[in-house]
Amino acid sequence: MSHNDSPDFLTLAEAAEYVGVSKDTLRRWDASGRLKPVRRPSSGYRFYRRPDLEPFRLEYRRAELAAEQPNHLFQTITVDVEGNSKIREPQQAAHKAVRTHFETSNEPVIVQIPVGCGKTGVIATLPFGIAKGRALVITPNLTIRKGVADALDVSDPKNFWRRTGVLHDFSGGPYRAVLDGVDANLHDCNASQFVVTNIHQLASSADRWLPQFPPTYFDMIMVDEGHHNVAPSWAKVFERFPHAKVISLTATPFRSDGSRPVGKVIYKYPFTRAMVKGYIKQIHSRNVAPSEISFTYRDDERRHSLEEVMQLREQAWFRRGVALAPECNRHIVDASIKYLEELRERTGFRHQLIAVACSVDHARQIRGLYEERKIKAQEIYSEMETDRKDSIIADLRSGKLDCIVQVQMLGEGFDHPPLSVAAIFRPFASLSPYIQFVGRVMRVVHEGKPDNPDNHAFVVSHVGLNTDAHWDDFREIDLDDQAMIKKWLNADDAGGEDEGNGEPRRFDVGMLVDSEIIGSFINRSFLDPDDDRVLDEMLNHDIGGGLKLRDLVNKSQLRETLRQKQAAGAVTDTSALPVQPQARRVQARKRLSQRTASVVARILKDLGLSPVGREVGKIDKKVAGRDNRAAVTSLLNTAINQHLGIASRSRSNPGADDNEEALAALDMLGDQIRDSLKRRPSENA
Repeated sequence: MSHNDSPDFLTLAEAAEYVGVSKDTLRRWDASGRLKPVRRPSSGYRFYRRPDLEPFRLEYRRAELAAEQPNHLFQTITVDVEGNSKIREPQQAAHKAVRTHFETSNEPVIVQIPVGCGKTGVIATLPFGIAKGRALVITPNLTIRKGVADALDVSDPKNFWRRTGVLHDFSGGPYRAVLDGVDANLHDCNASQFVVTNIHQLASSADRWLPQFPPTYFDMIMVDEGHHNVAPSWAKVFERFPHAKVISLTATPFRSDGSRPVGKVIYKYPFTRAMVKGYIKQIHSRNVAPSEISFTYRDDERRHSLEEVMQLREQAWFRRGVALAPECNRHIVDASIKYLEELRERTGFRHQLIAVACSVDHARQIRGLYEERKIKAQEIYSEMETDRKDSIIADLRSGKLDCIVQVQMLGEGFDHPPLSVAAIFRPFASLSPYIQFVGRVMRVVHEGKPDNPDNHAFVVSHVGLNTDAHWDDFREIDLDDQAMIKKWLNADDAGGEDEGNGEPRRFDVGMLVDSEIIGSFINRSFLDPDDDRVLDEMLNHDIGGGLKLRDLVNKSQLRETLRQKQAAGAVTDTSALPVQPQARRVQARKRLSQRTASVVARILKDLGLSPVGREVGKIDKKVAGRDNRAAVTSLLNTAINQHLGIASRSRSNPGADDNEEALAALDMLGDQIRDSLKRRPSENA
């Protein structure tokens, strides 16, 4: 009997009807390898064996039945959310706003809550009294997935619901399943009320999980870090569950590419109020401001005043020059250390510093500057081996490090309250990544204590990087509510500097800073005493017993008190930190060695050569027999030694000035080697 004549062999359409899914779903199962078709020998047509389909039919039917269960726990269990004094203000208010919205509409919504204000608590409480079925929680990465899954673990005696008194009866859950590639199946989801996943596990190109769920399986979808929700994978999820209530939670409901996140903002908790309540640290901006800066750019060799710098910083070439100039980097390093020490001296708590660099190469240079000053630092970047990254993060969490310099790392979901100084060494092309980075120092050391001296953080940069423009927009978005958000949602902000992708880059970007004299720090605070909107927020703060702060002090008194407190925490010493000559020389030599590898990578990239090829040795017989990386490294080291005027294996002899000068010339030396290798072999003999 031929396959198509047998009742045990079904076509695609017949198989889809038998299982109860669409043909597209069956194709996804087929493409993912979960379901294997057979072919008719005479024609090559694909058929599906009925016995192979039976487990899928039963599994899908169980999922449909699980989705149809009446009287879901989210609707029947007794909870205490909106009137619960142990639940934070934004968690109560977000629940009420979402509940009210979905009483009359099923349109997707956005809930804007600052980092550190309890988004996970919002996720834990939102479905109760609102969802009529399961809740799907989607996170952008594994770090956040783990944090959410831990918070929703009913078997933990310290789980969120028990700790806050939201629930008192746990006999029937709520339970949660965590989707991963190993320890989860559909039975786990059927037995749970929450399903937690990261977007790549749920809706990757292989479609491991999404096709297994009927379209009615989830009644609510909560998207953590919801500004990501415009990507195609997210759209695929929303299309799969067209009737689900979609809530996106984020601190930054706008995107740098100008596209709108899915949904409208129905609730926003201000950063200002979060600081007043003590949910997040009070943030202060400190910009290094030169009274004079001397640099060379296109034959311009004169000194520039601070006023001129404030004009030049609007130009991308100037911002890039400041970002990569060792002189400017040193001043950011010095300032950030001074604020770190100022914080530590207040209470003895071991605050730590996080820095952001342009590239891996740049991060290593910055780390060397911190180490010169006896600050224990380490760089971390996305391309680093996992074991090495884990070790560095463990050193940070244990307090072995004072400073961590990151490139595309420690972003959303990284929670480490001792980070209290954010040092910015690169321009940001848009507001969203700026706020995400500043968010790393927002988490409080002592919860609910806004006056505790440890609950302050500093964002330190150089005025030439123009990051204070983002600071201004950050504050205005908070204080002007939806007006500035609408501006950013409608903005076309795709241009500007790259977002620090770690690629090897030149350091001689056309602008070479010879020297700069630091005149002051430009000090600004999020809770600005001169801003009446801030004072009104503070005066409306409940202080207990039915009293508000305005019942005890007036606006003028509060303004003066705030000014005095902020002045007491302002560092005014702009002098350079002393560095031992030996430490400076050793670090300069190390930076020169580390940068050599990066310039080698750039030379090979410019030449279009593989690091493991052998073309360079055929061009230059002096390095014959070596692979391209080793050959170019040898040529570049020879050129460096010639530039330093030293023999081979004598790198310990030059002084700090010589090594730093060679470092500044390294890109030029690399260009000379690259250009020589472009010639014909006969010309290079």
